[in-house]
Amino acid sequence: MMRYFAVVLFTVFLAGNALGSQCPTLVKQIDHQLQSAQLDIEAEAKVKELRDRGESLHDQGKHSEAVIALKKAIDELDAAL
Repeated sequence: MMRYFAVVLFTVFLAGNALGSQCPTLVKQIDHQLQSAQLDIEAEAKVKELRDRGESLHDQGKHSEAVIALKKAIDELDAAL
């Protein structure tokens, strides 16, 4: 039982770290796409709001929520292009 618990904790720890390192990459991707994108004011504001929310969640250690927000920002960018 203890062994199983240790494996679960280790897996959760690794998953959290993997998601945590994904956030900055997604933020950079969004920033890069925003530089060259021709978006209307509303689409740009929505993408920036999602990007900022994702970065804030990342800073709070809420990496899975941050990844969701950042991927939504990328989806909005793709839809607007």
